[in-house]
Amino acid sequence: MLSHDQVGHIAKLARIGLSEEEKNRFAKDLSAILDFIEKLKEVDVDKTEPTAQVTGLHSVARPDEGIKRGAAGRQKILSNVPDRKENYIKVKGIFD
Repeated sequence: MLSHDQVGHIAKLARIGLSEEEKNRFAKDLSAILDFIEKLKEVDVDKTEPTAQVTGLHSVARPDEGIKRGAAGRQKILSNVPDRKENYIKVKGIFD
């Protein structure tokens, strides 16, 4: 079981102020967590492969590819733009 001083040290590292009652309570709670972790270490996982995901999918995102548009498609897009210069969309500058 963690000592009262060890819990105080952990609280100090985390910059958490704890009362004496809280230190006693957390000593029990943290000790229970550490005991559970020790139990998990006893489980034999030598023949178990590490699992990062279980769906079998490798990449669900589509490839990032540009869309070729003809002159009609370009003009349709530019007709919806509030401000343009030739075939470019004019936007507000973000730098001074």
